Amino acid sequence: MSRPRRYYDEGTDIWPSLPLNEWQDSYSTLHMWTQIAGKIKLALAPMVNHWWQVALYVTTRGLTTAPIPYGQRTFQMDFDFTIHELRITTADGEVRSVALAPRSVADFYQEVMSTLSSLGMGVRIWTTPVEVADPIPFDQDTVHASYDPEYAHRLWRILWQVDRVFNIFRSSFILPYDDVRRADSPDDLLLQFLQSTYEAAANTAKWDREALERTWPVPRTSPSRHRAV
Repeated sequence: MSRPRRYYDEGTDIWPSLPLNEWQDSYSTLHMWTQIAGKIKLALAPMVNHWWQVALYVTTRGLTTAPIPYGQRTFQMDFDFTIHELRITTADGEVRSVALAPRSVADFYQEVMSTLSSLGMGVRIWTTPVEVADPIPFDQDTVHASYDPEYAHRLWRILWQVDRVFNIFRSSFILPYDDVRRADSPDDLLLQFLQSTYEAAANTAKWDREALERTWPVPRTSPSRHRAV
């Protein structure tokens, strides 16, 4: 088996550059593809507060829906940004793949839905994307049709690093990405930002911090420092 193409230098490009203007078209297309997966999950998975059941999760190769129930069966959809395919697997051993390549959202949507139907898992979703300007229904969208594998791979590597750090300090605050990647220690900068935003909220709201917090070690770059969670 041939190895997937590597788009990075493991030693020097842990936080790769991702200028939006260089991959805007691919970003817009990939955004629609992931919304299709999210809407399939929304249609089938049990409701969780704040729609947490719809989220995609970072994996060692891309993004996953995690297992989705379908009656007494289960399937999973994985965006693989190393070999660039959407892999659909079922708990009873079926495997199908849909290519991640320059193609329209409409084409991608039709193949994903027909693939699920071929597995005996047909599903209907609301085809209009959400939280975007001038939404085009998936089955009619021939405007978004770009896919640059290098930038998709970079996106995954960024998500991988962010997920790693955020799992140390769970939060939803935003810090400019370029500030993080250019820092001498991206991990320390991100953790310091998260700590400062937590403290601002905790002190303003007069939380009982002694009852809520515990200490945990930050990464090996600063072994003597601890933070409260």
